[in-house]
Amino acid sequence: MANGKLALCVNPMSGRDVRRLAARATNITHEAKRDIVARVAAGADAVGVKDIYISREPFRIAEGALELMKLQAKVHIVDIPLTNTAKDTVQAMGRFKSAGCHTVVSLGGDGTNRALVGADSDIDLVPISTGTNNVFPALIEPTLGGMVAGLNALGKTADMPESLRPRAKILYLQTPTGTDVGLVDAVLLRRDQVGNMLPFDADRLDSMLLTRAEPNSVGMSPIGGFIDPVYAENDWGLWVEIGGDGKRIRAPLSPGHFREVIVRRVRRTAFDETRTFHGPGVIALDGDRDHGLQEGDTASVTLRRDGPRILDVEGIMRWAVGAGMMSGAVNAGL
Repeated sequence: MANGKLALCVNPMSGRDVRRLAARATNITHEAKRDIVARVAAGADAVGVKDIYISREPFRIAEGALELMKLQAKVHIVDIPLTNTAKDTVQAMGRFKSAGCHTVVSLGGDGTNRALVGADSDIDLVPISTGTNNVFPALIEPTLGGMVAGLNALGKTADMPESLRPRAKILYLQTPTGTDVGLVDAVLLRRDQVGNMLPFDADRLDSMLLTRAEPNSVGMSPIGGFIDPVYAENDWGLWVEIGGDGKRIRAPLSPGHFREVIVRRVRRTAFDETRTFHGPGVIALDGDRDHGLQEGDTASVTLRRDGPRILDVEGIMRWAVGAGMMSGAVNAGL
């Protein structure tokens, strides 16, 4: 949608929960997030984006970053009823889409982007990593992320190869009480609790479906990735069964937090193929333990590629330069 509107979705609590304290990870400060927001806005403004939308939140991260910046773009602050939960991301995304924003830059981890995509998956997304486990978002320079998002919002990327804007894979969970989505992993844990925020206990892992089993990541992804790697571009997922006799691997379940896991079986899973979890237990999506299963309950999870379009920042910058787009473009409004 070429209207020059860009949304910045910032999770003020990403990278600050107890999982980082229980592992060996540094908290992401509000000041660091303000710096990232400022750099995103500077990049977007430099290529001529017209409107930047942010949402109000208790720590004024985005507001504080932008209020003193001299931007050509107009900054819009949307008000949402704050709950200090993932519902705030859902509410903000709804307001952004209502305002006409189709391009979004997110600051958060896997859980933040899961909430955002659960609210609306029909978006073009630049996910910047500021969370605990960051398999889905990327470690990129925010300035370049802002430039690419701005070019996209202005419609300048309409002719680029679709390979530079691939759709993400999504896990669709169906439980006896409702539905939900995940972006990286759906995991069944035994003897656990809904809402538990501590790092996963390896002895409680039962089975999981991974959209990405990447050895160069932390969390559940490397458990499968150390055996049969699956990447974002692969048109399949990986089903992993834990416990019993199998391969013993030592994996980083959280940053700097290694545990031995016995992998009994792995199997690649095609799109629209259903896998089943059997209770009792707790199902976690992208690290969030949100769904309980009672004895005799079952839940199904299915993988599809119909998520948001993920903007390849490095690839799009190279394409834009090759197309002669950047010569004289910055600070000239294209």
